[in-house]
Amino acid sequence: QVQLVESGGGLVQAGGSLRLSCVVSGRIFSINAMGWYRQAPGKQRELVAVIRSGGNTNYAEFVKGRFTISRDNAKNTVYLQMNSLKPEDTAVYYCYADVRIVVGTTTIDGDYWGQGTQVTVSS
Repeated sequence: QVQLVESGGGLVQAGGSLRLSCVVSGRIFSINAMGWYRQAPGKQRELVAVIRSGGNTNYAEFVKGRFTISRDNAKNTVYLQMNSLKPEDTAVYYCYADVRIVVGTTTIDGDYWGQGTQVTVSS
């Protein structure tokens, strides 16, 4: 009922930039938090950044000052601008959304994930 589609990953040299996008679609009533997580090989998935419906943001310490999260509520889209990329940023990046959906005459809250997009930073 809800789909998240990421784009913008790829291969970049250290110090370069990438911009990830994630579009949320489906029977959406409203979207609360949207964010990005990442998972490197052999490691657990970790939070990168989150942005709430009111615009408040939180960042992991390891990306502060380098990454910026934003959202376009009219397009149900969240972005992650990644600058000054480092080899240790290499991971699969997953989009996340806390979505309230319409089911019949009521609404239900749920967490939804995208399929992930690979980001590779070469040294």
